[in-house]
Amino acid sequence: MVARTAGPLALAALLVAGCVNPQTGAQATPSASPGGAERIAFFGFAKANSFTAATFAGVEEQARARGATAEFFDPNFDAQAQVRQIQDAVTSKRFSVFVVQANDGAAVVPAIEAAVRAGIAVVVQFTPVGTRYDTGAPQVDGTITLVDVPVANGAALGTLAVEACRSKKLDPCQVAYLEGLKALPLDNARTNAAVETLKKSPEVKLAAQVEGGYTQDSGRKAMQDVLQREPGVDVVIGSSQAIAGAEAVAKGKPILYIANGGSRQVVKAVQEGRWYAAYYLPVRTLGAKAAELGLDKAEGKQVPAATTMTDLAPGRGMGTKETLAGVTGEYDE
Repeated sequence: MVARTAGPLALAALLVAGCVNPQTGAQATPSASPGGAERIAFFGFAKANSFTAATFAGVEEQARARGATAEFFDPNFDAQAQVRQIQDAVTSKRFSVFVVQANDGAAVVPAIEAAVRAGIAVVVQFTPVGTRYDTGAPQVDGTITLVDVPVANGAALGTLAVEACRSKKLDPCQVAYLEGLKALPLDNARTNAAVETLKKSPEVKLAAQVEGGYTQDSGRKAMQDVLQREPGVDVVIGSSQAIAGAEAVAKGKPILYIANGGSRQVVKAVQEGRWYAAYYLPVRTLGAKAAELGLDKAEGKQVPAATTMTDLAPGRGMGTKETLAGVTGEYDE
């Protein structure tokens, strides 16, 4: 879906943007800005990433509506830089709310625990913080989660592929899975769930499983490998970027594509019938929701400990032509 790049759970887009470093102080207690307004620190994957930028736009929108402010801390996909930014922000006493998109969900745990101890309302957004990829529940006590469960994401991709096979009455149906990055535990959890789902349908045959990555170039290369092995492949699953590359390689072939991503370009491809379906999340809306949850908790209101992103998505993320009718997408690739 969203693009990932180097670093254990990093999201992909290969531009560089500068880091923003907060002020530091001697003690760790949350603070509002002058006039009593709450301050939100947003720790995104990278400012240059379109998915992250759309998330922050939602955070800012909600902050303005509530009379709060929001600041983007940009680690540029560097997990350790993100850990340092969170630690510094805790020490600075400048923020009452953190919204965290973890580049490495395990690495940030000690810093997140410190933020909770300091009384900061911490919202874990999109990627789980912790080492489990099969649950949306908080893995650090005191945090709020608004995440996309990787195992559920993989199962949904597999289900969409099975539906694509059945839509064409294909038996056997040859499916190729362009998995993300084999080095990433999150990607492996997603891949395993997708493959297990495919195996439950006897008419579906996993014809190829190759690393597709999160760029069009990596998708093109992966598709070239797939077509050499299985020129008659029927369905291809992969990140939205990899699928765009695969489509360019396989022009003219009657392949049904399943994309993991919900940009405007992806939504349009599904609506036009070029791609069969996509795993769709309303990214900007989910950024606003994360800010809402954090601000509510900071103000002493009761909030749910866990919300899965698909609860707020059309078709619970199953983005077929029917469920995406009237949807435009909330970011550009």
